Amino acid sequence: MPQSKKRSKITLDFNNMMKNKIGAEGIGEADVAGLKPRIKAAIKNIKQKRDDGKLGFMYLPYDAKTKDDVKKVADIVKGKFENFIALGIGGSALGTIALSRALKHPFVNELAADRRKAPKLYVMDNVDPESAAGLLDIVDLKKSVINIITKSGSTAETIAFMKLLWSRLSKQVKKEKMKDHIIITTDREKGVLRKIAKQFGFISFIVPENVGGRFSVLTPVGLLPLASTGVDIDELLRGAAYMDNVIMSNDNVWKNPAYIRAVLHYLADVKFNKKITVMMPYANSLKDVADWFCQLWAESLGKKLSNTGKTVNVGLTPVKALGATDQHSQAQLYMEGPFDKVVTFIRVDKFRQNPVMPDNFSDEDSISYLSGHTFAELLNAEQKATEIALTKNKRANMTITLPEISEFTLGQLLYLLEVETAFIGELYNINAFDQPGVEMGKIATYAMMGRKGYREKLKDLQAGKDTAKFRI
Repeated sequence: MPQSKKRSKITLDFNNMMKNKIGAEGIGEADVAGLKPRIKAAIKNIKQKRDDGKLGFMYLPYDAKTKDDVKKVADIVKGKFENFIALGIGGSALGTIALSRALKHPFVNELAADRRKAPKLYVMDNVDPESAAGLLDIVDLKKSVINIITKSGSTAETIAFMKLLWSRLSKQVKKEKMKDHIIITTDREKGVLRKIAKQFGFISFIVPENVGGRFSVLTPVGLLPLASTGVDIDELLRGAAYMDNVIMSNDNVWKNPAYIRAVLHYLADVKFNKKITVMMPYANSLKDVADWFCQLWAESLGKKLSNTGKTVNVGLTPVKALGATDQHSQAQLYMEGPFDKVVTFIRVDKFRQNPVMPDNFSDEDSISYLSGHTFAELLNAEQKATEIALTKNKRANMTITLPEISEFTLGQLLYLLEVETAFIGELYNINAFDQPGVEMGKIATYAMMGRKGYREKLKDLQAGKDTAKFRI
């Protein structure tokens, strides 16, 4: 690993989780030692499942062929199109949104083409009708490539956008030109989108069978939109591989950032009933990383049944916050409300841009004290001040520090959080990779929208309709 990359290693400070910092609300070294058999079993299970190919996301940093295939298509897209429109929801959208926001100019779509140097990115996920119509007001579909992303091939929200854009595009370009504008990312063999890709000869990519949607950002699901809009996916994957080596080469839980975060969150829950985890980055560019984390955490850990079929109803509720914005909205609750939260700060040492506050209003003490300081100094002072205040109030917190915001550090961060999720799933003895509750909601949507084969489900849904008395 080049020396420059060693200096870009992200770090974790979990002192403020411990008893010696926050007293009775903190975790003791003896608490961690008492969990040793469970930790040992979790480490063994993670390694075994990785070797058995069950944890497909752990192989993604090393998939050179997929990376090269994505880059070839991305180069074509960058040279040919003005807009990249990604259609997906949940795991097919959140990772792309998070990394694009983190790694691109904050107003990238408003930049002139010669400064942007890549297509504009639009990720259409929620089927809000005004957003769907609004997209058509601002993009020229003849200058756009549309990436349809759904592993199952039947996700209602994605298919709704596909139907709308397909209809509009087919009226603007010749039939034989449709394949120049549409790329499909779906299952290798199953689903109607695979059939459509073959039928029309569309470029297509595969979502690996052993990678669930919320772990799929380093598959073509995220790599293609990101590479096509100017993100360096070589560095992104290199960062993930770096963190994989850090994690998998060290079984000492005190030296392993993913394992210790999982252990501390688990103990905070089972020992102190802290069932809420707050992800609070102090950088606008990382705001959507917290959004991505919320899906990862909620969908992976919120489970009714254990691996042995016992009803356990476990799960940690993720909350997203943004520093310093949410110091003025949520912090009061964190400081003086229930002792039911663990707060993770994400701090950035070096920002890509950092304006200095001018030396003006010098006769006003309440304003002039900021003169000569940078915006980064103020933002990081606010993060440290919030951390100190939480700790003084005996509130559990820890800090992940990024030396800079780059593809390399973001690859590390996302991979760290993915492994942490898998590890805490082992501690809870649940399947962190299914989502039966979500599937029930999908089935109900299909039934209500009249999909063939789901009519009986619709009858079940409507059976109790008239008994809902409590309405105003």
